[in-house]
Amino acid sequence: MTTSAVPQGPVTRPHRRAATLENGDHLDQPTFHERYKATPEGFRAELIGGIVYVPSPLKADHGSTHADVMAWLGMYRANTPGTRALDNATDILGSDSEPQPDGCLLINGGQTRLDPEGYLVGPPELIVEVASSTQAYDLYEKRRDYERYGVGEYLVLLLRESRAVWFIRQSPRDQFTEPSADADHILRSKIFPGLWLDATALLAGNVSQVLQALSAGLATSEHAAFVAAHQGQAK
Repeated sequence: MTTSAVPQGPVTRPHRRAATLENGDHLDQPTFHERYKATPEGFRAELIGGIVYVPSPLKADHGSTHADVMAWLGMYRANTPGTRALDNATDILGSDSEPQPDGCLLINGGQTRLDPEGYLVGPPELIVEVASSTQAYDLYEKRRDYERYGVGEYLVLLLRESRAVWFIRQSPRDQFTEPSADADHILRSKIFPGLWLDATALLAGNVSQVLQALSAGLATSEHAAFVAAHQGQAK
């Protein structure tokens, strides 16, 4: 006796949900990095101390201050061969840390390098964060990662308090300290001579006054000596 074959429909396979990044996920850096590369363009996330942070949408005051920060860093970079300013670039710091700072300033041939895909690896000499909704983790979790992985200086602009905090190290192995502004209320970088900041003007949106203070720093003999020392690193 023969039996007829039962018609078969198309084979269905269990649906596999694409890997995503969710706020609070605990991941190592390689896993985070691969998932981050697969996210839609415009999506932003950071790995801080092995925990994923997905920031809230950014408001206009954050965007305005960020633009002024980049104008300040860009002017310094334009007048200082051997340095490089980066805007919102992913930075692979270590096995549990991959932040995306608002801005950073590097010394060419310094603490950082590029991996084969062009991602920044290593601690920048200076990182700048504009903090509003992210203030809590910019000041604590993120500060701890930047400190333990060797970031030289860390500037946080606290929009809600209209206050700037500039963490520095007295030596590469020291912890961050928060020095006071000088008598003229200007903050001065220890790593980048001539990188002067009128933080009050920056937080007030007075970018012309910010650049005026920077111009004074760029005119100093200390800045000239730094340029001469790093002239061969320009690119």
